[in-house]
Amino acid sequence: MALSNIPKEQGKDQKYLLIVIAASCIVAAVFGSRNSLSLTIEGINQSETLDYLQISFAFALGQLFIGTISPFGGMIADKYGSGKTLTVGILLSLLGTLLIPYSTTAFTLAISLGVIASSGLGIAGLPVVLASVNRLIPQEKVGMAFGFINAGSSLGQLILAPIAGFIIVNFGWVYCILFLSLILLLVLPLSFLLRSRVEQNTFNNTADRSLSDTLNIAFKTPSYIYLVAGFFVCGFHVAFIATHMPGVIQVCGFSPTVSGWSLGLIGLFNILGSIFAGWYISKRSMRIFLAYTYFARCIIVLLFLVSPKDLISVMLFSIALGLTYFSVIPATAGLVGKMFGPQFMATLFGFALFSHQIGGFLGAYLGGFFFSITGDYTTVWLLDAALAVFAALIHLPIKEKLVYSEAT
Repeated sequence: MALSNIPKEQGKDQKYLLIVIAASCIVAAVFGSRNSLSLTIEGINQSETLDYLQISFAFALGQLFIGTISPFGGMIADKYGSGKTLTVGILLSLLGTLLIPYSTTAFTLAISLGVIASSGLGIAGLPVVLASVNRLIPQEKVGMAFGFINAGSSLGQLILAPIAGFIIVNFGWVYCILFLSLILLLVLPLSFLLRSRVEQNTFNNTADRSLSDTLNIAFKTPSYIYLVAGFFVCGFHVAFIATHMPGVIQVCGFSPTVSGWSLGLIGLFNILGSIFAGWYISKRSMRIFLAYTYFARCIIVLLFLVSPKDLISVMLFSIALGLTYFSVIPATAGLVGKMFGPQFMATLFGFALFSHQIGGFLGAYLGGFFFSITGDYTTVWLLDAALAVFAALIHLPIKEKLVYSEAT
């Protein structure tokens, strides 16, 4: 490289780094604040007009709305740009969060938390953020960037959740709501750095295709169908863990303190798993990484089922889970971009995320359903392991190449 090109290359690297940092901060704030909202349930439950079941319904409704709105958020971003879309999404999340203390009935809480705030998260979620980054940085840097951005969701939870808990204990849950709202407001200007246009993409042979043409091709492409089906399994696994891991640990005879350590370890090692995933897929096959990861989940679950339920096994299980927890997201998003280019990546990954959220709803619901019948979680663990094998196998036939050439 000529010496005259060194400052120019350094400037580009600094620009790419700034984009990744901005994207990571937005993901950390949006997902970290959302995950921390569950800490306010006990405070909300003290209301004379709300009970635990009504509050749980609002949170469950939010899961469905996040998945439902994600494809539409992607469509908005693909048409009007990522910067504007992220701004709208963050503002909706901010508005819905601020309305929670004023939501004193089941209906108003469902609207503020389940609809408005969740719609904002669906609009300003990973499909839009990752699609924007995919357009703004060179393709050879995308895999690693996705890994760091995906790690931002756990980093946000690790940082914001303890602070939120401290505020609740010392000042009350309403001040926690104000704190989380402030975090969303602070990252709002970062959406300006992620504004992107379709014309910047390098897949010139896809630029003349409409969204309807792209969706028609996508849902006729076996590789995309396999990818979406596999992401359903990820949702089932993650939601079951997030919802019922404290119950699993309680059945093992441990206190809620151990549950806190378990979830903390899952989040911590998810950061390492996500960064490793970004490094791996930037150099090797994405579909093989996904197959390995899902199969590893099966082995981890089965080993936990047959192991003695002591403190060491619970902690080791949490660490292993964390390494595979969200590590499939960079590879899944990367494959969407590789198969269809960046033009409508936000929309196509949004549909994959919708499948993920459907799996999440079933994972959370079936965990409680089978526990109410059998008194333990063994049935759901076995179902989770079987689904992991299914996901591992269904990713193997995926073709890692642009599909438009085959459709023309």
